[in-house]
Amino acid sequence: MAVQCTIFTHKDCLLHDTGEGHPEQIARLVVILEALKKPQFKNLVWQEAPKADIEDLCRAHSVEYVREMLQAAPASGYRALDSDTIISPKSIESALRSAGAVVAAVDDVLTGKTKTAFCAVRPPGHHATKYRAMGFCIFNNLAVGGLHAVRVHGLKRVAIVDFDVHHGNGTADIIDGHPEFLFISTHQHPFYPHTGDPLTTGKLGNIVNVPLQSGDGSGEFRQAYAEKILPALNAFKPELVLVSAGFDAHKDDPLAGLRLTEDDYAWVTGELKKVADKHCEGRIVSALEGGYNLEALAASVAAHVGALMPC
Repeated sequence: MAVQCTIFTHKDCLLHDTGEGHPEQIARLVVILEALKKPQFKNLVWQEAPKADIEDLCRAHSVEYVREMLQAAPASGYRALDSDTIISPKSIESALRSAGAVVAAVDDVLTGKTKTAFCAVRPPGHHATKYRAMGFCIFNNLAVGGLHAVRVHGLKRVAIVDFDVHHGNGTADIIDGHPEFLFISTHQHPFYPHTGDPLTTGKLGNIVNVPLQSGDGSGEFRQAYAEKILPALNAFKPELVLVSAGFDAHKDDPLAGLRLTEDDYAWVTGELKKVADKHCEGRIVSALEGGYNLEALAASVAAHVGALMPC
């Protein structure tokens, strides 16, 4: 019998040093791992994330970009890939584990080893495009995993749902033109990365952007899901649900202006689980994106994973 929920992580993800004062800090993962080791999570199964291989990465990114990133880490100190994306000597190791975690989680969910999975990894991924790093992201972890599901496991309908406060522009860029995908994003708009307009639906009409305004909270968020997102997901009938789980839409997050709480994250996870239970035997793979208030992040991840656990 499959276990209910598996956590994929690796100690290498604690080695991605972004420098003093950077919001995407090592402490983010530390508090998450501490939260998930509390007694209420005793039934979680823990797995070490492998490294993604070049073939995995090149399904989502250009060969030239992958080669560049594999050589990008400085021997010491820091290097800026863009104004926000800072790497240090072990950062690419971390990025390979982050993408590899999602690939391994997809394998385990699709082969019945676990019902659901949460990838407690960093750096995040949803801003990384086919050709460039940006917004704290190096490899697009969910796009790598989603394309693995399509190319290796033969899936025809993969849904990627992104509730990070920032639009998942990189994911949209990579899956645009791929008919096997439905990409749905709620995000504060207008806001970084200045994409995600509701009229932008992609080459095949399979990108759904549902922007929220600064100050919006639970009511607006849940209404967006009830009226637009859940109907779109049910119409699509996914064979696998992937979640870009960013928690920076929390009311206490310092980088944005939405007003969600951990209860909203438990609710939306429960709703996504209903969709997965209806269409794809409950198969969900979630991966960490944003969330920069440490206390709010730990509580929100606990709510999210707690909702992934029950039968």
